Amino acid sequence: VRVTATKHAVSSVVMPVLPRFLAAHPDIRVDMIVDDNLTDIVADRIDAGIRFGDIVEKDMIAVRIGPDIRMAVVGAPSYFADHPVPRTPRELAGHRCINYRHVRSGGLYAWDFEEKGRPFQVRVEGPLVFNNADLTREAALAGQGIAYVYADEVAADVRAGRLKRILERWCPTFPGYYLYHPSRRQTPPALAAFIGALRYKP
Repeated sequence: VRVTATKHAVSSVVMPVLPRFLAAHPDIRVDMIVDDNLTDIVADRIDAGIRFGDIVEKDMIAVRIGPDIRMAVVGAPSYFADHPVPRTPRELAGHRCINYRHVRSGGLYAWDFEEKGRPFQVRVEGPLVFNNADLTREAALAGQGIAYVYADEVAADVRAGRLKRILERWCPTFPGYYLYHPSRRQTPPALAAFIGALRYKP
């Protein structure tokens, strides 16, 4: 089974079920292609992809495999010792923010927020840009600025006091991960078994 997915998707929804799946299906080999781009799974002969539900193409069969995803804005206590805590997303303009660069488009990711159900974006500035979420988190832990990350990836850091979460009421929730594959008539048995193992059960 060849599957393309982002690193966060693999770590949050695939890895927890993989040991049980492989034990139950010793004859199946799982080939995970970790990629933040929206790969053309048909052109690249990949069995399936895993992405957020709101960006899956309409002509694909999509199966929900994870809960909604919450975002978080965080900074280290050492950073906030020297900088006031922003009270609204628009106050981020005066801060050192750690930017994320899209690999495919080359553009910087505008941070998503919402107010009373209305979404809006804030473009931030700062001395650091990464195209990798792990490095963004590491830079935040080192006190190098404010980061916009998946809430589950920094939950342990927040609990331990290594990072402070801010602007929580403005942070949006996104539709969780879906596994999608071409809507051909026959789903290969190995893929069907993989989908069965990953299927989200609230």
